[in-house]
Amino acid sequence: MSLRSKALALVEVLLRVPPLFVVDEFLKISLGLPVSSGEEGSVLSNITVDGVAVDISDPDVNYYDANFYNAFFFTIVKFLVCCLGCMSALCIFVLYTKHLIIVYLYLTSVGLVFVSYWTNVSAIKQVQALTLVENSPHHSTSILEDILNLNIKNLIDVDGPGILVIQNYAIQFLLAVIFKYVHLGPRYSTIQKLLPISFMAPSFLAMLPVPPNLLHHSPVFSALLPLLLVKYVLWSSAYNVIQVVYAGYQHGRLFVSNYGLSALVETEWMRLNVPCVLRVFWVLRVAEHALMLLVDNYDEEAEEGLKVSTLLAVQSLASMTKSLLVTGCETITAVLGMTSVISFFCHYIGNFFQWILLTDEEEDKSIGTVSAILFYILALQTGLTSLNPEKRFIRLCRNFCLLFTALLHFLHNIVNPMLMSLSASHNPSTHRHIRALGVCAFLIMFPISLLVYLWSQHTISTWLLAVSAFSIEVIVKVIVSLMIYSLFLIDAYRSTFWEQLDDYVYYIRAFGNTIEFCFGIFLFFNGAWILLFESGGAIRAVMMCIHAYFNIWCEARAGWSVFMKRRTAVNKINSLREASPDQLNRLDDVCAICYQEMHSAKITRCNHYFHGVCLRKWLYVQDRCPLCHDILYKIEADGNKDNEGNEDNTNNQNLLLEEDPELLLGEGVR
Repeated sequence: MSLRSKALALVEVLLRVPPLFVVDEFLKISLGLPVSSGEEGSVLSNITVDGVAVDISDPDVNYYDANFYNAFFFTIVKFLVCCLGCMSALCIFVLYTKHLIIVYLYLTSVGLVFVSYWTNVSAIKQVQALTLVENSPHHSTSILEDILNLNIKNLIDVDGPGILVIQNYAIQFLLAVIFKYVHLGPRYSTIQKLLPISFMAPSFLAMLPVPPNLLHHSPVFSALLPLLLVKYVLWSSAYNVIQVVYAGYQHGRLFVSNYGLSALVETEWMRLNVPCVLRVFWVLRVAEHALMLLVDNYDEEAEEGLKVSTLLAVQSLASMTKSLLVTGCETITAVLGMTSVISFFCHYIGNFFQWILLTDEEEDKSIGTVSAILFYILALQTGLTSLNPEKRFIRLCRNFCLLFTALLHFLHNIVNPMLMSLSASHNPSTHRHIRALGVCAFLIMFPISLLVYLWSQHTISTWLLAVSAFSIEVIVKVIVSLMIYSLFLIDAYRSTFWEQLDDYVYYIRAFGNTIEFCFGIFLFFNGAWILLFESGGAIRAVMMCIHAYFNIWCEARAGWSVFMKRRTAVNKINSLREASPDQLNRLDDVCAICYQEMHSAKITRCNHYFHGVCLRKWLYVQDRCPLCHDILYKIEADGNKDNEGNEDNTNNQNLLLEEDPELLLGEGVR
């Protein structure tokens, strides 16, 4: 991407940031709803009547009181206005760039009119205050008189009206020039020439000996012409605005009908560059707060006249960091911005470990997206925005710990296939083995260090138990991967076929899956305790249902299915005849499945020889002979048994990969 393209992309991102600040400000005031402070969050149930907060859930409240009715009505109106403001800001956010520029030009022109008006008002008030004071040297004199009398002293007096008028004249001239180029009204030459005169009229009148009332009202008359242009643009563009909104609605409805809602969301997400916009918004928001904190600290130090020691500077920096983190997640928009920043860092953490492992899988690059979704779900589940600052910081740190443990699980998902590939394919590259083993060592040492620190610094709690369960689970998963990796390495250096390898790998995986299943049940009960006795919520309940279905029920059903299919395959294999050494010597052939020498074999009904382990794995997929496609297993007393395997063939196609995807390479199956 060229420098010009990058600059244009940055400008487009910056153009979409202000609407987020508008939404954020509305959310800071809770959309105009009254908020009562509580330990665990905000309760939107109080209305202020005559300066006193009244709980509307109180049965003794007089709902027919006039003051209560007016306060309630005002609260509803303020809430509706805030909602309308949020919706307008979001509509501006999703506009195309050309429409967004038009909106900003119009808002800039409106802002220039009001800035000009308030600047004129301020300057006229100061000029009148100086010229009307009896003891002032500028009393009963006008600036025009000073100019005609060449009274340079009064003209250049810093506290005199001359400097004020000159400053206001320069400001108004600059505002007039900018307004001429940005306003969207009719650009007739007469109007364009009158605009500077209109902006600077109060400055001209301040130089003349005009009546005070006329000078006092001159800013109002000077703003009439630009205001007329602004209102003309607003009324004349109303139909175009409606057309743009309707065209956007039509486009969205047509897109959804053709491609679906998810495709529309994905397309708009990419067009608006939402992650980058959220990151810029959050960084600017935090930078603004940091600047305010620095100014406050500087003012306090200047007043006290103290020399700040290194320890105090470090403490001040830690306090400021804590304050920035707390304010950085006080609203939903702020949480979204922090989520985007976390996604950005997690993405590069994943890239770093991919660089260590020398892998470039596309699926492994989703670590940033997964981390963002997890952090945002944790924020909603724990009610992060509704907590008071101290509890919010504690909860944020706990969420970060949970996120780190989840990140470790994702890193294990990256390194596990690498370990299996290196060992099963007999990869001779030593440095790749060392890199993978180094990451595994990190995935064991870091959770242990984290657990030691957390258990030494915190008392037992549901949050600590959850972090411990996730950490121990990742340690168990890494140990299981290393054990299977070791078995494959041993098999690689064996000169004969290792028939028990499949059983050993199955037992190790079954042990690891059982531990994970037990931890899943433990986490479910831990979450149920939190839901019932600590902090409930609809989001937490929904997440518990999702966890119970996917991580407990589906895993239990899949594990039981694998166990039953494996047991069935073992029974089928045991029913076949075992080949004798003489038969194997006369055959003098290799297994048609793995192409390895046969020191032991099973004989099928169609008189073909295969390794028992290879044939068992083949039965996971289908019940027919790999060579002649005759049925391998048949019970004469029940003819329906012939069709059971055929009916289950489609469902069994992925069983081998589901139970043991690496054994295809480890055993040499092609």
